[in-house]
Amino acid sequence: MNYREQVDSLSPLVLAYVGDAVYELLVRTRLLYQGLSRVERLHRKALTYVQATSQARLVPQLESYLTVEEKDILRRGRNARPGHLPRSAAPSEYHLSTGLESLFGYLYLKGRWARLEELMDLIFSLQSGPE
Repeated sequence: MNYREQVDSLSPLVLAYVGDAVYELLVRTRLLYQGLSRVERLHRKALTYVQATSQARLVPQLESYLTVEEKDILRRGRNARPGHLPRSAAPSEYHLSTGLESLFGYLYLKGRWARLEELMDLIFSLQSGPE
């Protein structure tokens, strides 16, 4: 069994752990390609995409674009119960963002780069963070 086949047996929280980093890196890269070059500005703009509250608002808008398999990963991540919840977001927002991060971790570990790019295109078209 190769490592891409093992992805299916990983817990949603492990997928979210990886997906958090993947999502943040993809957002930062996109912002660089948009011409932002000052670190302070990059950081502020990235926060409008990567905070749990922002991710949670995206999930309902993304669901109609997801495959059955992707919706299942999102659901599993959303229903996972971490040991603690941050104070920066409501529990419902945190669970939705964990679902999104689980999906990104899953797609990354499966090597589905083109699908990650498609979803990032969609996210950036749906959410233009405040200037």
